[in-house]
Amino acid sequence: MSITLTLADWGALFLHFVSLSLLTVGGAITTAPEIHRYLVDDLHWLSEIQFTSSIALAQGAPGPNVMFIALMGWNVGLNAGGGLAAGWSAVALALWGACVTMVGILIPSCTLTYMATRWAHHHREMPAVKAFKAGMGPIVIALLIATGWLLTGNHDNPGQNWPQWALAATTLLIVWKTKTHLLLLLGLGALLGALGWI
Repeated sequence: MSITLTLADWGALFLHFVSLSLLTVGGAITTAPEIHRYLVDDLHWLSEIQFTSSIALAQGAPGPNVMFIALMGWNVGLNAGGGLAAGWSAVALALWGACVTMVGILIPSCTLTYMATRWAHHHREMPAVKAFKAGMGPIVIALLIATGWLLTGNHDNPGQNWPQWALAATTLLIVWKTKTHLLLLLGLGALLGALGWI
């Protein structure tokens, strides 16, 4: 995939991630549906495979899940440079893309989190602070459900792959009702996928 980005496009990408940064309640992964709309559906700067692969790789790798933002920036830059076959100039643009997206997503949210956490800790007994904390739970859950819906391959036709939905529902019940380790469930899901059952 090859795209052309101007300086204004890079600025728009940065500003979009700055604005998304303030919505990262529950982690950066909750912004995945909006990133998909912007980069895949509207601008066509990433393919569907690049988008889902960025998230899958970042979630499978050790470290913070915000790495998928850097991978998406990397892929946008790589596409702007003409792909890996274009050589070091494409790699330089890929690094630039990773920096643009990561700085955009991290600076505002880190600054706001630092300031708000200090204030909330100092005023933790106020009823408004307690109510805010209690109200954020459902919002985070809804954002995670939207992300999960987007990442399923058949979100346009939910009845097409019922085993995938059955596995998701079973996993949800196991996590909710038992103390089974999540890595065991992740490994079981990977095995079922490798066998072609899901």
